This record gives sequence, C-alpha cells and structure tokens, in this order.
Amino acid sequence: MNKRTLGKTGLAVSEIGFGGEWLERHPEDEAVELMRYAGEQGINIIDCWMPDPKSRDIIGRVMQGNREHWYVQGHLGSTWQDGQYVRTRDLKYVKPAFEDLLARLRTDYIDLGMIHYVDTMEDWEQLQDSAYMEYVEELKAQGAIRHIGMSSHNPETAKAAVRSGRIEMLLFSINPAFDMLPAGEDLDELLSEGYQYDGKLAGIDADRAELYRLCEEKDVGITVMKGFAGGRLFDEKRSPFGVSLSPVQCIHYALTRPGVASILCGYDTKEQIDQALHYEDASEEEKDYASVLANAPFHSYRGECTYCGHCKPCVAKLDIAMINKYYDLAAMQPVVPATIQSHYELLAHKASECIACGACEARCPFGVPVAERMKKTAELFGC
Repeated sequence: MNKRTLGKTGLAVSEIGFGGEWLERHPEDEAVELMRYAGEQGINIIDCWMPDPKSRDIIGRVMQGNREHWYVQGHLGSTWQDGQYVRTRDLKYVKPAFEDLLARLRTDYIDLGMIHYVDTMEDWEQLQDSAYMEYVEELKAQGAIRHIGMSSHNPETAKAAVRSGRIEMLLFSINPAFDMLPAGEDLDELLSEGYQYDGKLAGIDADRAELYRLCEEKDVGITVMKGFAGGRLFDEKRSPFGVSLSPVQCIHYALTRPGVASILCGYDTKEQIDQALHYEDASEEEKDYASVLANAPFHSYRGECTYCGHCKPCVAKLDIAMINKYYDLAAMQPVVPATIQSHYELLAHKASECIACGACEARCPFGVPVAERMKKTAELFGC
C-alpha cells in the first residue's frame, strides 16, 4: 500500500482509506472483520463522522491493542440525540459526544479532530471566536486531538478555512462530476436520482481547482469523500457524462488532484475493498479516466490539464503533468510562492528543455497546448 504525507500533519496515510459510514448497517462482528481485513491490507486511515454508538463501538473493537495502526478522523459537532444524528455547535451536546467518541473508540486521543461539516460562509464566520472553536483548540492543546481538520463540500468555505491557517487538513468531496459544479450546490440534491447536470457545464469549476491548488500551496492535506458520487459514476445511465467509470478510475482521478493524500472509500464487502486496493497494482490503461471523459457524449474537459499522465513519455524526459501542476499553482498568485519555486527547481528536467516536438499533444485526450504551457512555465519560473 502506497502512503502519502497528509500535508503539514506529517502523518503517512494510506492513499486508499476507509470511509466508515456503512459500518452500522452490518452485524457488529461482520463489520469488525471487514475493518480488520482492510487494516491487514495496509489501509490505515478511517473517517468516523458517525455519532451512532454501534459504528463507534465497531471501530473501537478493531483498534483495541492496535491503536498505533490507525489514524482516525473524529468529528466534533456530530452528535447522537434521541436516536438520530444531529449536527450542532452547542457545547452542551458537542462535549459529551466527543467524550463518547473517545470512550467507544477505547482511546485517549483522536489523530484528526474535524470541525464538522462547514458548508456555508455564514457558518464559517460564526465559528470564528466562538466557544466551539475555543473548545476545538483547547482539545488540541491538551493532546486529545493531535491535528485540527475540517469537513466541507463547498469550495468557498474550504478556501476560507485553508487561508485562515486554523486547519491542518481538509476532508472534501471530490469526483469528476462534482468538480464541474459551482459552489453552493446542495450535496443531497447532487446525489439524488433526479438531479440533472447543466448541459453547459464543462471542465473543472474554477473555485474547486483553486481550492486544490491552495491546499497544495499551504500544505493543507486533503482526504477525499464522495469519490464515487454515491455510486452514480459506475452506471452510464446515471452518470452525468453518459459513460460509466470504474472504482480504479475514480480513485485515480481523486489522487491526481493537487493536495490529495487519501481517498476514503465506503465498503460493504471484502470484495469491494479488493476492488479499491486493485488500484495499487492496476495498469495505466485501467487507471485511465481521461480517455473516458474526453470521449463521453456529455460535458467536456477540453483544453484543461487534468494531470492524467497521458502525455508520457516525453523525449526530453519532462514530467509534464507535474510541471503543469506547479504552473497552475504558481500562476494563481501575484508572485510565485518560494515553496512552489523550490519544488519546481527540484525537478530533474525543467519546462525550458521542451523541444516542442508535439508528441505529447498528440497523446493528450483533452487537446491541451502543452508546448505553449511549457513556454509560459519557463517564463514564469525563469528556467
């Protein structure tokens, strides 16, 4: 299992993770066996947004005697009231819910303490200087949470949080369908069977692209939720592209976004875990989402680099996808950040070495003018 560093947290997380949401719908022993199996395959990060006692007990049983193997995303503000989930910032409910989380997980700390579900700017602004935020930071100071994260589906609020410096990582919904949509769309509506994507949508929404680049620049690691759009992308009749994608293609799409360290998949069976883990030994052809999207009957990513790697191999030995990432990261700033300049300069071969042969452009599914971008990159970075 490949591991990636989760931004400034420094945690080495498995690039395939575990979204624990479905645990509660299984008999407890069966769910325990499922999570243990995932751990044996090298998965080491799990999201526990769920406030229900059963899910928390299952995770606690698996981690007993094995706590050091797992990195847990535990959410503050996800509470269990009268037998149902309630999102709240009221400390009367938040504190007991967090104490219950520690008790049921049989631990005295959570690796990633998540500011739970911030999807509007109003919500983000109300959090500032609030008793809730003071409590989160107090838990961090005490060591009850090791790092502060946040979960969101809205790129505007996520960008505000990243820029604030108050979070170290972000749990965000990423898949090629959601990436076409502007901020403010309702997630429940996006996942509904009746939702119709606007036929004019094309390419990655600018706010979402900026968020991923900002996370990379600020070293705020991203873990991915909703990577399969609720399974909608697996069915060509329900897919907004008019074609189906495989789990491996969806995983590859998420893991090629700037800033992403891990995609947290939901599992009902060991076979589904194996399907996700197949990514680790999948061929480039199996990972190829770009050709599918480029040839889909609906919507287009035309002219946009999605960092898919189809441009390889380069006769000048350029890592074109990585160069394009650094260019996109730098071009959004009035001055090239020193960190991005440094990362670019560490590349073995620079954009200035491009011979404009056009071989990469012939292979690009999206018609990206690679030679022109290499020229701009060389001018931007000075080499």
